[in-house]
Amino acid sequence: MDESLTELSVCEAARAIAQARVTSRRLVAACLERIEAREGEVKAWEFLDKSLALAQAADCDNSASKGPLHGVPVGIKDIIETADMPTGHGSAIYRNKHTGTDAECVKRLRAAGAVILGKTVTTEFAMYTPGKTANPHNPMHTPGGSSSGSAAAVADRHVPFALGTQTAGSVIRPASFCGVIGYKPSYGVLPLDGVLPCAISLDTLGIFTRHIDDLPLVANVLAGSSFANSSSIKVAAPRIGLFRTPWWDKADAEKRDALEATAQALARAGASVGEVPSPGFEDLRAAHMKIMCREIAASRRPEYENHRELLSAKLKEIVETGRALGISEMQNSIRLARSFGNQIREVFDTYDVILAPSAPGSAPEGLSSTGDPMFNAVWTLLGVPCITYPVARTSKGLPIGVQVIGPVDNDARLIATACWMQQNSTSVA
Repeated sequence: MDESLTELSVCEAARAIAQARVTSRRLVAACLERIEAREGEVKAWEFLDKSLALAQAADCDNSASKGPLHGVPVGIKDIIETADMPTGHGSAIYRNKHTGTDAECVKRLRAAGAVILGKTVTTEFAMYTPGKTANPHNPMHTPGGSSSGSAAAVADRHVPFALGTQTAGSVIRPASFCGVIGYKPSYGVLPLDGVLPCAISLDTLGIFTRHIDDLPLVANVLAGSSFANSSSIKVAAPRIGLFRTPWWDKADAEKRDALEATAQALARAGASVGEVPSPGFEDLRAAHMKIMCREIAASRRPEYENHRELLSAKLKEIVETGRALGISEMQNSIRLARSFGNQIREVFDTYDVILAPSAPGSAPEGLSSTGDPMFNAVWTLLGVPCITYPVARTSKGLPIGVQVIGPVDNDARLIATACWMQQNSTSVA
């Protein structure tokens, strides 16, 4: 196995292929060998066809460059449609089901030359019931969810990048648990056509990489615009709002210490760091849950009414909770979200970004839960872009990440600022 190839970033891999220093087939073969060696422990993949992957790579090697991701392999969360692979949604109801179509994001990846390596494990319908994936740093710990397979596959060097989705905390939390970069863009920025709908006012496509510098390249391909072209944005001494949130006492000591050490390191590097207050912010979590449950009750209605016996108890509970919610409760939740959206915009008049916990701690022990999205759900509700990057390790060697939040539809500056922050807080790790 050529281990060095599986360590390449997206940008490094694309550049090496473009310069004919490595073939796509050689890179894909190295990834497949890595998977073969590690999949028995990590279990990140729901569907993998080695022959299909190598055929795509050979096609790239025998053709002119299709785009900026030519020949680079990618993992696709198994709620995202792929024409030549099944899309099972983490459920026995749809196991081995083929839709025969590509989601819009997959179409854009293929048009840019990417090799669709396979489908990564998701929790049941991208909700709370875990799949088979384990944390690559310690298989006795969860990788998080619902994009468990994508986060674990990137962390364990099966692929240089992967796609996930977030409805509560399904990109940021698993990225933090697995020690990789997770990016949840502003709501509506990346296409969701062909992606399983969960809660339509919350669902967001996301990206996992091992290197933060890869985000602009991948995001530009997926967005079909230059919104994430952050290379031209110069960041120096950003204004950072440290936001402990109302759930600070729910974070463990190592998480709190890592966040505060990160803030101190950034201040030493020249950033202006202040405190963000949070009056009433705790009410947003309940608002998110009500909106999510109501919308999941609608999206999962066919499965609930026709295949209820094949649904987990947790998913049935969510659907039933959503069905019982009245329209006034939904309206009040929506009004609250809009009110806090205005307050957050005012916060960004003072600060360029917010620095907050990405999860209550490192990945919890056990595979029966994916962890709590308490530090993610409110940002998903507000539609703001978020990035997590690793800053430390626990005493047991598990990654700890921090979360950086920016203003809505200002993703490029968030990416540029997060790059500056990671470069200037490496001493924490």
